[in-house]
Order: sequence, then structure tokens, then C-alpha cells
Amino acid sequence: MGGGKPQTPSTSLPKLVARPVGQQIHSIYKERLGQFTSNGQYSSQNLLAAMYEGRASDDEHVKLQVYSPPDLARPTFEEATSHEFKDTHAGASFGPSWSTHWFKIDLKVPRQLQEKERLEFLWDADNEGLIWTEDGEPLQGLTGGGKRRIEWILPDSFHDGKSHRFYIEMACNDIMGNGIGDLIQPPPPNRYFQLKLADIVAVNLEARALFVDFWIIGDAAREFPEDSWEEHQALQICNEIMDTFIAGHGSQDSILRGREIAQKYIGNVDSSKVYESGKEPHVYAIGHCHIDTTWLWPWAETKRKIARSWSNQCDLMDRYPEHRFTCSQAQQYKWLEALYPKLYDRVKSKVKEGTFQPIGGSWVEHDTNLPGGESLVRQFLYGQRYFESRFGERCKTFWLPDTFGYSSQLPQLCRLAGMGRFFTQKLSWNNINTFPHTTFSWVSLDGSQVLCHMAPDETYTAEAHFGDVSRSLSQHKSMDQDNTGLLVFGYGDGGGGPTSEMLEKLRRCRGLSDKTGRLPRVKMGDSVDDYFARLEKKAETGTEFVTWYGELYLELHRGTYTSEANNKWNNRKCEIMLHDIEYLATVASLKNSKYQYPKKAIDDIWEDVLLCQFHDTIPGSSIEVVYRDCDELYAKVFKAGGKLLEGAMSALEFNATATHDSELKAVNTLPWRRAEIAKVPDSKDYALVSGGPGMASVETFSGISKSTASIRELEEGVFQLSNEHFEVTVENGAITSLVDVSEDRELIPKGQKANQLVIFDDKPLYWQGWDVEVYHLDSRQELRPSKSYVVEKGPHMVSLCTETKVSEVSWVKTTISLAASVEGQPSYIEMASEVEWRETMKFLKVEFPVDIRNTEASYETQFGINRRPTHYNTSWDMAKFEVCCHRWADLSEAGYGVSILNDSKYGFATAGNLMRLSLLRAPKAPDRHADMGHHYIRYAILPHAGPLDHRTIRTARNFNHPFKLFHGSSIPNASASLLNSIQLSGSPALVLDTIKRGEDDEDVSRGELPTRKGRSVIVRIYESLGGKARGCICVDGDVLPVTKISKVNLLEDEGEEMRFEDGKCKVELRAFEVATFRLQL
Repeated sequence: MGGGKPQTPSTSLPKLVARPVGQQIHSIYKERLGQFTSNGQYSSQNLLAAMYEGRASDDEHVKLQVYSPPDLARPTFEEATSHEFKDTHAGASFGPSWSTHWFKIDLKVPRQLQEKERLEFLWDADNEGLIWTEDGEPLQGLTGGGKRRIEWILPDSFHDGKSHRFYIEMACNDIMGNGIGDLIQPPPPNRYFQLKLADIVAVNLEARALFVDFWIIGDAAREFPEDSWEEHQALQICNEIMDTFIAGHGSQDSILRGREIAQKYIGNVDSSKVYESGKEPHVYAIGHCHIDTTWLWPWAETKRKIARSWSNQCDLMDRYPEHRFTCSQAQQYKWLEALYPKLYDRVKSKVKEGTFQPIGGSWVEHDTNLPGGESLVRQFLYGQRYFESRFGERCKTFWLPDTFGYSSQLPQLCRLAGMGRFFTQKLSWNNINTFPHTTFSWVSLDGSQVLCHMAPDETYTAEAHFGDVSRSLSQHKSMDQDNTGLLVFGYGDGGGGPTSEMLEKLRRCRGLSDKTGRLPRVKMGDSVDDYFARLEKKAETGTEFVTWYGELYLELHRGTYTSEANNKWNNRKCEIMLHDIEYLATVASLKNSKYQYPKKAIDDIWEDVLLCQFHDTIPGSSIEVVYRDCDELYAKVFKAGGKLLEGAMSALEFNATATHDSELKAVNTLPWRRAEIAKVPDSKDYALVSGGPGMASVETFSGISKSTASIRELEEGVFQLSNEHFEVTVENGAITSLVDVSEDRELIPKGQKANQLVIFDDKPLYWQGWDVEVYHLDSRQELRPSKSYVVEKGPHMVSLCTETKVSEVSWVKTTISLAASVEGQPSYIEMASEVEWRETMKFLKVEFPVDIRNTEASYETQFGINRRPTHYNTSWDMAKFEVCCHRWADLSEAGYGVSILNDSKYGFATAGNLMRLSLLRAPKAPDRHADMGHHYIRYAILPHAGPLDHRTIRTARNFNHPFKLFHGSSIPNASASLLNSIQLSGSPALVLDTIKRGEDDEDVSRGELPTRKGRSVIVRIYESLGGKARGCICVDGDVLPVTKISKVNLLEDEGEEMRFEDGKCKVELRAFEVATFRLQL
């Protein structure tokens, strides 16, 4: 075909190939990315070499002086700066562990750096510090080592070339305490820290920004699926940035060009406007700083951690408008208020702006297994009142991310404290079963519910990585109901909180989601309450969230029910003491106009007790110094409480200072009549004490009483203890037979032994103070006694003592006692053990095989009962091989049962028909001396014909709560009448748990919240057995002029007015309901 027009090429592709082009080796190009931003052999050639534009550290520009307080003192700013400072220098070392060193720093910016855009002072000693202005204002925390914030942005005023002074308070511990190598090992006392860096630097902000750009895009290349175009594009972008940097010889232009290349993948991420695209987010990020009130450091260091961490967040809020920071624990706010008033005012202003967000509603982030029911109430009462009094609002969300399991009554108590929302994540630590839900309705024993969300990222200390954002959706287990998750980020446990780097990473994650996709879209700027409000809106519009009934049992850290036994004993005794103080002080304040209800003193004691219930304190998972501090605090509490009891009894005209020749008196502070045989103070004699509530009679025995107890030796080493109810045969210290005489029933299976001490090897997988693992049961060994002998022969009490050698360094003396029966009262067999305990990684328990069959056992919990399996049918059943109980555990079948009572023990297990009470552990980390020393332990066997009922509830409480016996003269009738002027009649399942004064009564209020006119009494009642119960609050109007009764919540907000006629108010409670009433005078 000739003569035609030239044909247009069908493609722009050159006809001839210019050169061969190979397929990128994907893995090699991906591995290459690490060269660009990592330390190592290429750091002088990569982006790190461009981070700073200048540096000065010589004495002319950075002059350092130090004052080192003696004796591990932590002086205030005023105290420290009044001392003489001595010259020092970078490279010097400071210590020992837990010491403090104050540095005076005179800083002068050299001329060549004065015009730079950003100047920072870098300080790194691998420990913690706090920057103070010359006039004593705390500015910002410093953290060296791994979880770093070592920079302080110098104020513009410092650019003038003149000398400027500030101070740094150095704490000789790193952010996670003073352990070396293994985090939880006991900290060495002589750790020293080298000051490695004290430099002025000029920051290349574009290089720093490119570093974060590259980090996030590199994560996309590493973590997106290799078969996705997004992964391939990320890898190409990163390699293009590296090639551009190399071609430009690391120049500023190459850095700026690299940032332009990055924008092709992540967009413009240089401001908070990145969150304003209007596209629907799936991940809501909230800054957080979890500060363990104790753990691997003492309270004294926690107080400084708060200042360091929270001052940092205030600084970040000024620089990042999107930053929202949430923090719990009223106690920590109170410490800040007292110790750092200027910083507290700064925090308070941020709270008002809505950027610093109090949360949680409790005094501390407390353990919820071990504290008693009223303690849980007071955690909320004191926490919510503090937040309301300081910030004008109560918390709506209960925040407890790190506690070792969650009580079955928490949803009810949360609702009664004004919170319908709950956040945690700890169940992600389960080491047997995976908890199946992320967002769900958690249901209490009484049917109350809260909306619960567990962070899908399964941490409360996320570092805002690409993977954290991704996992916040990929690990979400409740996507059928909702496809959003909370991302809680910021260094934690030892404090620190979010950093600017984390906030920058989140901006890039959001930009990546909007520009490229595949990564869940993250949003900053909302609160936790905003997040829950959206979930509640979904519930309102028809979404049915799945339900979880009962306790959230953590399948880990089961040893915390037993570790640090003395601390647990102190807690229970304080709870009992506070019950009595409030009851007696209430009555005294109503009787005696000259007596002022000691609210401040009571508040101080409660706050100390609540502090010790922190989730790494009472469980026994802190270092040794923490428990020394606790012992000192408890000693102070018992002393103060003793004075309050004396004051209240004096106001009631109890003359307890009379001679022992005076008549013996008793007070029953429990809400039911009781009778028991008790030992006369400072005497070997016994008396029958009966009566109450209030005054009780004391009848000393003369001769033989109608009911007697006896003991006889059947054959050598075999003894029988008897009373009207039981015949107990003891052989070699163990109970081989226990016969209920009236029922003609043997309770110990043939050939088995109750009250048998057993010891186990106790080496968990890692967390010594926390864990006991299921395999410890395979190492069971019976302890064999050396001798038994009669201690008391009756007729009112019989006792047999058995001595048992545990090892060359440990022994147990156990006294089995049986009192004469008391008409109308249950009888039990009591064991009291004196233990010298010096073991290593052993677990001491006592066993009770019983002739009872049931697939469930019952355990007392706060205001209720948990029923748990006695079998191992499933892995969920087997996971509960060690559980928490309060004053009793019970195994019952139709018609009969056995309860095991205890005084201040919490670990228990029931496997088949074998009941086992945990007594002592011997972990060596984090406290190498945990539980070492002398212990006194009490427990009892309470057999009962018929089902588990009020007899166990009341007897266990009596066992823990003895009569108050004293010698004194006659008690005025007015006092006696007032002591029982409020009673509860009706169903014996109802328990009148607490009597106290109204928080804001005008004669009681401390003025923190508005006062209420008049005087009132608060009573708290709960249903204890698990069924609807009716009763009546009965008031003696002749001595207590109550005008009306209202139902209130735990915070004592007024509710419905009850019908109150002729001194009686009928009440009806559903199963395990907790109800609080105000009796207005």
C-alpha cells in the first residue's frame, strides 16, 4: 500500500528496549527499609544523621551543679534549692537506688544556634526527672532509657544568648522501678545511673517529620498483606524516599522532597486538620497514662511520677489541639493538689477546657476480688465525691484496665454510683481460654447491667503504632453488633503517657486511611464518654449487645488471693474496725450533742484503707518496700481507729477504764442477736455472751453449765472432742471422723483426713508473686505432725494442739477447739494455727474432704454468692482451679452441707468433694521476703443440716467480728436504747450491713459539697442468699425521732420516699440487691 499518510503509532511504548529491568526481590527491598532510620552501621549516612542542625554541651553553655540529699530523702523544691550545689558534668554517675539528686542548670544558647527554629535541651540519665523553673514551677517530666522523653523544648526567651537557670530533680529509678534485667526481680539497693546527655540541640523538624512519615509507611509495607496493592505501593514509596535522600546526599532539599513523596501515600498530616475529612472513623484513640499507685516503686515515687507524667500531657495539649488525655484515681489527683499546687491548677484548667479528662469514679484503681463490699462502695463514694467537688462533675465510666479479675457485683455497684459504663482489657491476659467478647452487656448477680468495652488492641499502654490501629479492628470480637473500638495509648504502669511521637504517628495513620485505605480510620479529639455514648445510642435504637453474667474471672494471677498474707489480714481488720467506728459514732452523735461525728478522721482512715486496696498492693504483687510502707500506714490507722472507738464509747458513757473487779460488759456491733462462749479478757475463764444488736449480757460460768464440751484420748495419739452437736475424732492432727450427732451423719469419707496440712511446689511460669499454675497440684505432699497434746479439757472449751514440722526452718502449731454448744446457735470446729514460715517457692494449704456431692460450690463475694464448678468438664471449669472467696466457702447437697469459715484468707478451691483453703505462699519476686515470718491463722468447719442459708452468713461474720468485751459500770439506758434503735426484721436473708451518718448533713459536712439540712442516718442492706426477700426497717421512735425514710444510691442522692408508719418501713429486695436508705431525723 503506497502513497498513503504515515500511520500513527498505536502505543507510546518505545519500539526498542533501552535496558533490562528486573522484578524487585520483594523481601530484599522490604528488609532494606531498616537502613534508613535505624541506629547501627549506617546511622552516619541515613536520616538520623540529619536530625540535628547543631549541638552544644560544653561548660560555657551548659553548666551543671548538683545537690544530693542524704538518706534517700525526697526534699521539696524549696528545701532542695536552699542547699549548696557542687559542680558536676555529663558522664558522672548518680545513685544509689531510690535516691534523689537536684541539678542546677545554667544554660546559654551559643550564637550559631540562636536563630534556629527549634531548640531543645536533651537530658538522658536512663532514669526519671522533673524540670522546674527557677521560681519553683514544675514544667515537664523526663524519662531516659527505652520509654523515652528526653527533650525539653526551650522557650523562645532562651534564644537570646543570655544565661538562663532551671532545675532538674533526678529520681534514681527508671520508669519501671529499679529491677535490672528481669523486670519483676527484687530491685538492688545500689543501682547507679550515668548522666549520658545534657546537650542543647537545634532540631531539623522536617527530618523528624520524615522519620515518622517513613515509619508509618514502612509499617504499611511490612504489615499489609503482600497480595494487596496498598502493601506494594507502600514499599515503592519508601524506596523512592530512600533513593531521593541518597541522590540528594542527605540534603535538606532531599528531605523536603521525601516528605512530598510521602504525601502521595498519607496526604498532608502536619496538623490536626487531618482528622477533619468527615469520613467515618472506626477507631477512637484516647491518650492515657496508667500509673500504678504502687508496684515496682513505693508511694513516695508514685507522687513524683504523677507530676512528671501529667505535666507532659499539659504540654502536649498546648501543641496538639486534638490530644485528649484521660486519667483515673482520685487519690492521685489529691496528691497532685497537695504537693504540686501550681501543676494542679494547670491540670484543672485543662479539665475545664475538656482536654484533660478525669475518669473512673473510684479512689484508686482497686482490686475487686479482695476488698469487702463496703470497701467497694467507698471506693466509688470517695472517688466520685472528690471528682465532683474539684471538677464539678462525676465520672460516668468505671475505668479499671489492669485489675486481676472483676467481682460479680461490680455492675450493680457501678450503677448505684452513677456509672453505666465499664472499660477494661485485663481478660486478654487469660492463659487458658480466650474471652469471647469485646463490647457486651455485663450483668451483675442482681440483674443490673453496665455496657462494657474491652480494648480490641488488648492493652492500655499502646504506643500508637500502625499495628495498634490495625488490631483495634482486626481483633474485635463483637463486630456483629459494632465495628468500632477504643485505642488507649501512652506509656504506662510506671507512667509517662503519650508522647509527641505517638500523636504524630496517629496523624499519619489517619492520613493513610483517608488517602490510601485498608487501615481502619482512627480519630482523635473525642472522650471515652463520647465513645460509650455512641454505643448506648446503638442500644437505644435496637442493637442487642451480647450478655455476660457474673464475675469476669481472670485466668491468671490466682496466687494474689494468698500472697502477702499480713497485708490482707490488716485490710479485713480495718474494714471491721471502720464498720464499728461508724456504727458507734453514729449512735454517739445522736445521743450526745457535745460529741461531734468525727467525719474528717473517719475519711482519713477510709482513704488510707482504700489506698492499700490498689490492684498491685492488696493482691501482694509489689516490691518489699511497699509492704513496709503499708505496715506503717496500717499501724497509724489502727491507732487512730482505736482513739475513735474510745471517743465514741466514752460519749455513750461506756466506762471501759474501770478496774477488772467491775462488771463485765459486751457490745454486739452486728445487726442480729447472737450468743457464744468467749474467753474473758486477761483471764483463763470463759463466759456466755449473748444479746444484741447493741448491748449484750455476759454470764460467767460457775461450775458445769448445761451444755458441756469434752475431750478424751481413745488410744495413743487418737483423741475425740465432743459437744451436743458433734463428735470429732483427731488422729495425728487430722480429723478422721466428724459426726453430726443429731443427724447421725458422718461427714468425713472413710479413710480420708480433714484439717490435713499439705504443701505444694509453687513455681509459676513467670509472675511469682501473682501466679499459681495448675501443675502445682501435681506436687502435693502431706505434712506429718510430730506430736499432739491436750490444751484445754473443758467443760466450756476443749482444745487439742498438734505440732508439725514443715522443714528445718518452718513449723506449724494447730489448735483444734470445740466449744460447748449454745442453744439456738450453730456449732463449729475451730482451728487456730501459729506458723513460722521460711520456705522458698512453696504453697501451704489445708484440706477438708467431705461426704457431700455437688457439681457446684458456693463462695461468699461482696454482697452475694458466686457459684463455681467443682469439676473439670471444660477448660473454662478447669481454669477455676483456684478462686477467691471472702469469709466462707460452702459445699452443700440436698439436705446437708459443710461451710469452711476463715479469718482473713481468700484463696480457695473445691475439686469434687475436696475443699481446700489456701494459707501461705513463698514467692521470691517482686518481694524476696514475701510472707516470711510469723503468722496466726484461724479457720473453722461449720456443718449444717439443710441448705446453705443465713446460718453460714451470720456465723462467718460472727467468726470474724468478735464481741467487744470490757469491764465497766452500768450503761445508761439512753445509750443502750440507741444502740438497737435501728433493726431489720423479716427475712433472715437480709443483712443490715452498714450504719453511718449522712455525708452532707449540716452537722457532719466538711463543706466540699452542698450541705443538707438536718441530721440523717444512712443504712445499707443487701439480700445475701439469692432470692427475693421482704423485711422491715424498724425504728424506735422514742429514742430516734425519724421523720421520713428515702431510698438513696451509694452517693446518697435522694430517691423515692418510702412508706414509713409507726416506726416501720417495709422493704423488698431482689436477689443479691444492695439497697441504701436515708433515715431523716
